[in-house]
Amino acid sequence: MNKKLIIGCVVVFLLHHSMEIRATEPVYKDMNAPLENRVNDLISRMTLEEKISQLVHSAKAIPRLGVPEYNWWNECLHGVARAGIATVFPQAIGLAATWDSDLMYQTADVISTEARAKHHEFVRNNQHEAYQGLTFWSPNINIFRDPRWGRGQETYGEDPFLTARMGVAFIKGLQGDHPDYFKVIATPKHYAVHSGPEPSRHEFDAITDNRDLYETYLPAFEACIKEAGAYSVMCAYNRYNGKACCGSNQLLQKILRDDWDFDGYVVSDCGAIWDVYKTHKLVNTLPEAAALALEAGTDLNCGDSYNSLLEAVKSGLVSKSFVDLSLKRLFTARFKLGMFDAPEMVPYTQIPFEKNDCRKHRALSARVARESIVLLKNDQNILPLKKNTNKIFVVGPTADNLSALLGNYHGTPSKFVTPLQGIKNKVNADTRIVFEQGCNILSEGPFAEIISTGVFSFNGKPGLKAEYYKSRDLSGDPLVTRIDPFIRSNWVYGENIEGLGTENFSIRWTGTLTPPLSGEYEFDITGDDGYRVFINDSLIIDDWNIETSAMRTIKHTFTANKPYRFKLEYFQESGRADIELRWLKPDRNQQMDNITKIAKESDVIIFVGGITGRLEGEAMSVKFEGFEGGDRTNLQLPKSQHDLLKALYATGTPIVFVITTGSALSINWEQEHLPAIIQLWYPGQEGGTALADVLFGDYNPGGRLPVTFYKSVGQLPPFDDYAMEGRTYRYFRDVPLYSFGHGLSYTTFEYSNLKAPDTVTAGENVDIVVDVKNTGKHAGDEVVQLYVKDVSASVPVPIRSLQGFKRIHLNPGEKQQVTFHLTAKQFSLIDQNFERIIEPGEFEITVGGSLPEFVPAGIQVVSSKVTMVGDDFHID
Repeated sequence: MNKKLIIGCVVVFLLHHSMEIRATEPVYKDMNAPLENRVNDLISRMTLEEKISQLVHSAKAIPRLGVPEYNWWNECLHGVARAGIATVFPQAIGLAATWDSDLMYQTADVISTEARAKHHEFVRNNQHEAYQGLTFWSPNINIFRDPRWGRGQETYGEDPFLTARMGVAFIKGLQGDHPDYFKVIATPKHYAVHSGPEPSRHEFDAITDNRDLYETYLPAFEACIKEAGAYSVMCAYNRYNGKACCGSNQLLQKILRDDWDFDGYVVSDCGAIWDVYKTHKLVNTLPEAAALALEAGTDLNCGDSYNSLLEAVKSGLVSKSFVDLSLKRLFTARFKLGMFDAPEMVPYTQIPFEKNDCRKHRALSARVARESIVLLKNDQNILPLKKNTNKIFVVGPTADNLSALLGNYHGTPSKFVTPLQGIKNKVNADTRIVFEQGCNILSEGPFAEIISTGVFSFNGKPGLKAEYYKSRDLSGDPLVTRIDPFIRSNWVYGENIEGLGTENFSIRWTGTLTPPLSGEYEFDITGDDGYRVFINDSLIIDDWNIETSAMRTIKHTFTANKPYRFKLEYFQESGRADIELRWLKPDRNQQMDNITKIAKESDVIIFVGGITGRLEGEAMSVKFEGFEGGDRTNLQLPKSQHDLLKALYATGTPIVFVITTGSALSINWEQEHLPAIIQLWYPGQEGGTALADVLFGDYNPGGRLPVTFYKSVGQLPPFDDYAMEGRTYRYFRDVPLYSFGHGLSYTTFEYSNLKAPDTVTAGENVDIVVDVKNTGKHAGDEVVQLYVKDVSASVPVPIRSLQGFKRIHLNPGEKQQVTFHLTAKQFSLIDQNFERIIEPGEFEITVGGSLPEFVPAGIQVVSSKVTMVGDDFHID
């Protein structure tokens, strides 16, 4: 037979055979088939039990169908969280303080790059646990309506417009712009009326009218769905007007799916379905709660309550068609993440693991931290400081504190720079830096802090020698030996040491401990499972047992600057591995003579204080001075710090006060007496570098407050009142300490040539133009803010509302024209029938560097009137 003919026959046979294989291959495996067909085909092959197993966050594998196990729970509020080393950006409230949506997009793009790199590394190692997937329960776009809320640090502040713009940018950066695949999936939360109090969040009923709902609580969610295309939403724990948020047809069906055309999936907050039955008591059994939530549109249960759906379906509480509908939404998400396609088809699978925590990403973290810093006060231009200042006294409980950099929901930085270290890195070699903690964060409470690199050393280098063993009893050769900067390891939320696993391992840390002060120290150590501590080879703490998160406290007396041999041993059997060592230094009152002496001899004092994410946060079991359950009971600076500041002030040395916090503080005395105040927030891993850049003039601060700083809680309505009157700059009629939008600069800006139309027909868009000029001697950023006031409204409306902002950079003498494009909807209100309309009448447009009612010295605003003509215009 002809050779060519033989080859041809073979080719035909192979092609025919290949077609036969494809013809028998399930549709869901065919990457060329329509997505909906693939999803429907896969679901049709599952049993009811298998389907229900996919409706909880820890979804089981279905080996016979090639469906791998998948854990939907992941977090990336300000960097990939709880999954080991990752770049840590400023906390969300700090991101909002940049007022820079372009930078927000870049930040989220980096976060999603690291998320992809880490996820595929986990998959390569056959790891499918929480915090290892591609579905992220971020951002938190709840309105920070009350500064007492501990989780307000997770939000973008009190304003719906600013929150919407930052949320849209963040979600777009996370999800990417590929036509077929999501980079990751974003989940704006907590839908929809949710902002504390934390202790009652599982049974609380948030009550509002439709005006507050549509004017304040919904706009950011609407923008994140309709503009950013968020493919997931998390429903909240609480009830809204009597209905559980995770079981509300109004929220989940009418508004979310019918009005906004949302076609993604809804996930419950963790345990929220259980709450429907157990704490809200809206139904009598768990299967009824699961049926109610599923039928309302909650597709995925964080928790295990949906395991009761099998009983609910069989007893007729809910149709299995609702199971299929939710399953379709969930598997559409997994297909659009590329989980059932060849890796070469999904561009994001090619992101190398080395992108995680790379130098470029750390540099971006430093940039974001710089942009987030807000200069609150700068009398007589005391700032910037000179780098050749002779002697600087750095003092305060958060000056050298890692927790004050991170806030909550954070990753683990490979490197970090505290304010103290940043200042040391910045000044000239001849400048003398003296540091004292000075006081504890609180007079009483969880004030002990992690013992950090300035105290531990090994062979002259900062940190401790760490030996990681695959055995439970420290036997055999170490798997890994390295230097750890401090003792804070958590194999659920933190480290990921290749080959160590999560069970039956042990660690030994050894080195030298050099206490900074003489006196009695109190050690607090928490571990799951066993641990023991040796000082100079004497066993001082011994809890070598298998138990859950046990804490022990012991006191030990040290001599200042004397080296002590230190050893900590730890083992983990199973469950949540965790070990954390903290200490409380001696009573600072004994040190006051020395502190005041140092202060008098110094040229300037930099006091770094405030609070940390260990005090304000999510549902914490703490009740101490000013804090309860993670919320604040007052807004004062803790008394221990306030008293120390007063003592330092009495020395006559000028003080620069740097505040670490995720919420507003009522620092009335400090504002009146101290010459310079800086809001640092929880600034991320490079916070110390960013602060030093601002303190010493290498960067001109341009951040602005995304929240109002009140003089006291006495200016506010009750915390659990969700009506907006009296809250936030939009409804607050008193005088604040610092207004929303406040922030100073080392230079000055002039506004001129504001151009706005005199009359506009209701329903038309409006362009506003203004010139901005840098009239000072320093280059710097200005945040141009545009506010709209409805002067003629027939119903209650905000005092005024932010409707545009733009952060620009200008050199000395440089002028730039800024244009704002306002849509018709931005002039609308909710009328007496609770419909959105535009009324004819007068509007005031104000553009400038501040909220018009409270313009600081040296800041300019300009205004113009616009008259809306025509009939009422209804907004769809």
